[in-house]
Amino acid sequence: MTTPALDAHVRLDNHPTHPSALTAALTGAQAHIAHLALEADGWSPVGENILVLARIDSEEPYWAQQAANALNAEGITTEITPGLREAIDEDWTWANYPMPWCTRSEIREVSAEAQKIHEYIRHGHLFIHAHAEDGHTTVAVGTYLNGGRSVYLHGENHLRQIADTFDSPAKALLAFEKIHGDTMRPGPAPLTDTERAAVKAQTQLGTPAIEPELPRPRPETVPAYAADAGDHDAILDTFLDAHGDWSKWRTWSDGTTHAIHEDQTLRIELVHEATAHDTAWTVAAYETPVSDRMWALTSTGATPAPVMQELLDHLADGDLDTALGTPVDEKAVTAATHPLTDAGWNHTVDGRWMRWTTPAGDAGVQFDTFAAQHHPEQALATWIIWGGTNPDRPTWTLHASPRTPSSLLADLSENLAHGTGTRQAQAIGLERRARLATSPLTIPAPKTGPSASRTR
Repeated sequence: MTTPALDAHVRLDNHPTHPSALTAALTGAQAHIAHLALEADGWSPVGENILVLARIDSEEPYWAQQAANALNAEGITTEITPGLREAIDEDWTWANYPMPWCTRSEIREVSAEAQKIHEYIRHGHLFIHAHAEDGHTTVAVGTYLNGGRSVYLHGENHLRQIADTFDSPAKALLAFEKIHGDTMRPGPAPLTDTERAAVKAQTQLGTPAIEPELPRPRPETVPAYAADAGDHDAILDTFLDAHGDWSKWRTWSDGTTHAIHEDQTLRIELVHEATAHDTAWTVAAYETPVSDRMWALTSTGATPAPVMQELLDHLADGDLDTALGTPVDEKAVTAATHPLTDAGWNHTVDGRWMRWTTPAGDAGVQFDTFAAQHHPEQALATWIIWGGTNPDRPTWTLHASPRTPSSLLADLSENLAHGTGTRQAQAIGLERRARLATSPLTIPAPKTGPSASRTR
């Protein structure tokens, strides 16, 4: 029997400001039916015929598909935007999940139970008597107001679980105080950043203000080192789509993407909201998946798109010639910088520093001989590549450790010397506040990477 179609239409889309939340826009004379169905499934109304789904486990796309299936079964037309469809179809898993024995569906069940606990606390159905710090997480004791059952809660966000139950609040509090008396505090713990963001998305849509669009001048062709940064997220996505031997990993933060080569000896980290002068990219290489790092390279958020594209192209080619114990000698330095010398860049030596700069002085490469000779095993920024009108206040910088392959540096030098890109006219002359270091910098170690690959 075919379900009769209702005069209701639901459009599911990504939230305009929250990274994983979703919106549902309802139209039609019978939109109230869809409204009630979505509210029953945990969607929160934020405006007339607008609802939001914001969870603490980043599983909104999965539950959006379940909602669409249920609405369609009731005869309600449902539309899923292309951006949301891509998120629904993405195959991902948590890196370093603390319960590795769980299957993907079991992980989702744990998250769903944690979501229920979060909602019960938020809406006052689960009263929290006290909380405490337990190592690196939070524990709490509370009582369900509708049934009288008291519970001991362990964990935060999508990992919060009921660890024990009690017949009365008195028994629960006595047991909790016995274990956590030293750190016990009354009432619920402060909201985590994840909880705060979800609550904000559930209470206000937060559509970004629309600025009047000004006419954009035609982009001009410029040397690669003077080009615009472009969309670094899109650059990484394009790279991963084109190279199946690299996989994307999601971590505890939606603000960072990790990618790992299938042999697990090359890793990439991209911080999505990094400013122009903060570290946005970290590339690290290892002899084996569990060994110490051989070399690392970082770059700031304003690094030109052609430079980042050249770096990723070299990683894809796999021509990485550095091995443990290889000295950074004059031959390696010459191999890394010969494209600059051939292009007529100025070469100077100032104490420990060797520098190559363009004739106009708007880009350069610097090599720290002291760090290379005396600290070859440390992650010091032996190589510094920069672009901008003032070397002391560069537009962008790239730092590399001593063992960075000379072939990779040579490709970057070739790109700096002969590569081109585009730049919008209004980007010319923007003042940058990053500063070249006058003492060795240490490249931050990348976060612990995943121990196994997955299918994207």
